Amino acid sequence: MSEDTRSELYGELAAVGPYGVRPGHALITVVEPHPGHEYAYNRWYEDDHYYAGAMAMPWMYAGRRWVATRELQLLRYPEKSAIAQPVTAGCYLSTYWITAGRYADHMKWTVAVNRRLNRDARVYHDRTHVFTAFQDHESTVYRDGAAGPRDFHALDHPYAGLVLEVIDAESHEQRPELLEWLLSRHLPKRLAGSPAAMVTAFRPTPLPGDRMTYVKQVEGVDTRVTLLWFLETDPRDCWDPYFTNLEEPTAARRELLAPFIPTVPGTDKYVDQLR
Repeated sequence: MSEDTRSELYGELAAVGPYGVRPGHALITVVEPHPGHEYAYNRWYEDDHYYAGAMAMPWMYAGRRWVATRELQLLRYPEKSAIAQPVTAGCYLSTYWITAGRYADHMKWTVAVNRRLNRDARVYHDRTHVFTAFQDHESTVYRDGAAGPRDFHALDHPYAGLVLEVIDAESHEQRPELLEWLLSRHLPKRLAGSPAAMVTAFRPTPLPGDRMTYVKQVEGVDTRVTLLWFLETDPRDCWDPYFTNLEEPTAARRELLAPFIPTVPGTDKYVDQLR
């Protein structure tokens, strides 16, 4: 083994610190490939970046990609969104779980690796980050209580769809009230009898100052809540009535409700349906 791997340090790092399975943190990223670059972007992400730029990194233990065809994009609302302009922007969504308590360790590695990938021309620049943020896990609400997959299974279980929801409280002081309403009242009521098995709730964290320049700093760090709805059916089959006419939270605004379906790894399925 080459001395460049410094193998003795890996043993030391693995022997200390948290190593549970709970998704304490997440990377949630919505990206829009530039027109004409859809196929090339998809192949770069699936054939290289998903692994070298994400899954190969320490403490990032689960991941899944999702896609919004044009038909799914047109279901999104509100039309005037603080997240996506226009609201249809962002064809691809990638979601990753990071071990609780390992966010700082992971960030040191990911910044270093992405610098290396960029230097080695392994970063695809013909894309726009619409919504990219590392997030801290707040809670998970389950439809069926203790039955069924847990949140740490969610990115490996074959869910048929996912809905990304982003809500902004009017102020930092009002976010705890928003979370209380979501977790104790709104989400349990909406999940009951629905095709959604669970909803995971997150709070965004700021990106480090030495992040890649093509990724903008996270907005709404003090006010925002991000929800991931894991669906057992295609979102097109349940959008109405489950995701239309939702109750509006008090002192907050729903900035995005966007459905996705899973990609089929190793293929270009759905790429021809993005525009």
